[in-house]
Amino acid sequence: MSLRILHVLDHSTPLHSGYTFRTLSILHQQHRLGWETIHLTSPKQGPTTVLQDKVDGLTFYRTPSQEGVGLMSQMGLTARRLSEVVQLTRPHLIHVHSPVLNALPGLWVARRQRLPLVYEMRASWEDAAVDHGTTQEGSLRYRVSRALETFALGQADQITTICEGLRNDIMLRGISADRVTVIPNAVDPGLFTLGREVDPALRQSLGLDGATVVGFVGSFYGYEGLNLLIVAVQKLLPRYPDLRVLLVGGGPQDSSLKAQVAAAGLQGHVIFSGRVEHAQVQRYYALMDVLAYPRLPTRLTELVTPLKPLEAMAQGRMLVASDVGGHRELIQHGETGFLFRAGDAGALAQAIHDVLIRRARWPQIQAQARRFVERERTWACSVDRYRAVYQQALSARGHSQLVST
Repeated sequence: MSLRILHVLDHSTPLHSGYTFRTLSILHQQHRLGWETIHLTSPKQGPTTVLQDKVDGLTFYRTPSQEGVGLMSQMGLTARRLSEVVQLTRPHLIHVHSPVLNALPGLWVARRQRLPLVYEMRASWEDAAVDHGTTQEGSLRYRVSRALETFALGQADQITTICEGLRNDIMLRGISADRVTVIPNAVDPGLFTLGREVDPALRQSLGLDGATVVGFVGSFYGYEGLNLLIVAVQKLLPRYPDLRVLLVGGGPQDSSLKAQVAAAGLQGHVIFSGRVEHAQVQRYYALMDVLAYPRLPTRLTELVTPLKPLEAMAQGRMLVASDVGGHRELIQHGETGFLFRAGDAGALAQAIHDVLIRRARWPQIQAQARRFVERERTWACSVDRYRAVYQQALSARGHSQLVST
């Protein structure tokens, strides 16, 4: 009998985010292991009256929602819909993914249905709220959010998280180490071409012919520090007049970044491509000489490892990244990439300069980065860790062994 896992998600494809890309990678790899997956999205997927749809070959159950629904109502809607889906699909196990707004309804349903529950904390709810500007650290809302997160962690049968920084934070809340497993972010190396050739038509359309290109691919959140990248470009232009910055993506900082570029008179040097379909992203990566990840030092960036630097390393792209904890966990300075002092535009400019003048070392560093990904950060390796997690959760609730070994 195949293990049947019900995944409860904040949102999913067709929405595009690092969250959805991680989810799809996990699901596809679990199918390769012979497991059956069921998928429910929360009201955060957006207003809908559709109860079920099929995207990317996967069936998703949706939670009907309306604009302006409060947090308590969101959790109530999720709990009711989750109860319905459990009755329809009869899973062996519930696997809820961040935020805690999913974990609390998941716990309520799991206990009523006597099902084991695994909680995957991809980021702590209170710290994500701070970094998105909706909560102040130390405020009453922050303390309540942290208390709810800690409660959910304490009640889950097993916990997974994405990196050692978050694992340490979970254990500081009094959670036993044997209940917390890191399932790190990863990539499928087969989907990323090492040394992909540049698309000349795309390069010309973006005005990048003859340019040295520093790039960023991802969401434009404040904590990504992209404003520092624009300042760094200004510092570098006298030495590198052909330098261009290519920003691929979009997000809350889109307008402010464009205003910063206009105020600095850098419209010809900073190019905004807009959002790009994930299947097309490699064409844009290939245009970039150096990838820049100038994340600012916050609790979230110190604890959480991002996915995008792994994609860059899988393609053998050169990269510079701020020395926040999440980057230090991924990047070995001088071996697979280069780190610079977080929050310092001058240090970022110097790091880009140092990389550009050391082109003779690029092939060695690119090969080392690719080997690191192939050895330690493939989805096959990461997802295989769920075997022990699921079996321990099932055993804790008195269920027979369903996880193949």
